Amino acid sequence: MRIVILRSNPISPDPRVEKQAKSLSKAGFEVNALGWDRSGMLPKSEKNGDFTISRLSIRANYGSGLMNFPALFRWQIGLMGWLLKNKNNYEIIHACDFDTILPALVMKVFWKKVVIYDIFDFYSDHLRKTPKIITNLIRRLDFWAINNADGVILVDASRSAQISGTQPKFCVSVYNSPDDIQFTIPHDKQLDTNSTLKISYVGLLQVERGLFELIDVLKNHPDWFLDLAGFGGDEEVILSSIKYMKNVHWHGRIPYQKALELSHEADVLIATYDPSIPNHRYSSPNKVFEAMMLGKPIIVAKNTNMDIMIEKENCGIIVEYGNKQDLERALTILDVDKDIRSELGENARKAYEETYSWSKMEERLLDLYNQVLSNRI
Repeated sequence: MRIVILRSNPISPDPRVEKQAKSLSKAGFEVNALGWDRSGMLPKSEKNGDFTISRLSIRANYGSGLMNFPALFRWQIGLMGWLLKNKNNYEIIHACDFDTILPALVMKVFWKKVVIYDIFDFYSDHLRKTPKIITNLIRRLDFWAINNADGVILVDASRSAQISGTQPKFCVSVYNSPDDIQFTIPHDKQLDTNSTLKISYVGLLQVERGLFELIDVLKNHPDWFLDLAGFGGDEEVILSSIKYMKNVHWHGRIPYQKALELSHEADVLIATYDPSIPNHRYSSPNKVFEAMMLGKPIIVAKNTNMDIMIEKENCGIIVEYGNKQDLERALTILDVDKDIRSELGENARKAYEETYSWSKMEERLLDLYNQVLSNRI
């Protein structure tokens, strides 16, 4: 059968979409992914291994709240038009997040398409600058969508609390685990820096991810080095804060393979999200599982769900969000005590192999598809 995966970013990269597309292709499905190119600078179509990425070019910014509503509306119209135009080229729609699910359900009602709803972030809890009356409306629509999809995927079992009150037909949790990739550090890389501690952050550039606190700590420790990469709504203000810092290297938007290489070369990864944001309290980000796969310790914030995993597996350090002294203490421990750093990294790798590997997540994904398709026969 033929699947189209819908995602409101350009899939350039999107590790979760790419992994799932590859797993589904390997299982015998014909897969096409459709993304939203807000820059208008990316190819309209390209091959990625066994699947194709198509893009709709609709200019827009990230993180603009209600100011972005006209662009979001154009995206919905463009998405609906693409689904209608190509309705004979797919049987299954794999819709990622709320901003793709409504056109998908229209295709289910009128053209009998199978719809899998993959919830990366619960949308109404993700909106930062939107009035409550609108977020409440979106929440009700989202609950309706969950109940009417043929199957639902959550990124973490803890997120079932966010959709409490819904009755999905089939539901499974598929963590953001990476494929198991082995790296070696080139000899020239090993001699490349005088830093006593190498830190990596690759991801969404938002102030609520503890990046200003990290930058302030690094200003007091010129012997520590940060590789910083990604994109997002607060990119400009974050870049201005590191403009004259010699111990921060800005890489911009980079391919996923390069992101993993930077993380592999680091001594510690960072994922300190603001727990006052509801989605952060249920977060299950790539970085945690990438750290596990790479055998690296990670620093996370309390009350973000990540802290539960990290404490259980003893594979990182937990800090109070926004507390620069706490963050500095954690980084100092990892700088000074290499035995602890090594032990946490070994525990991380063990957790990946025993519980969180992508091979285990792939089984869950394919089991859900089998259940949904068997139910539709």
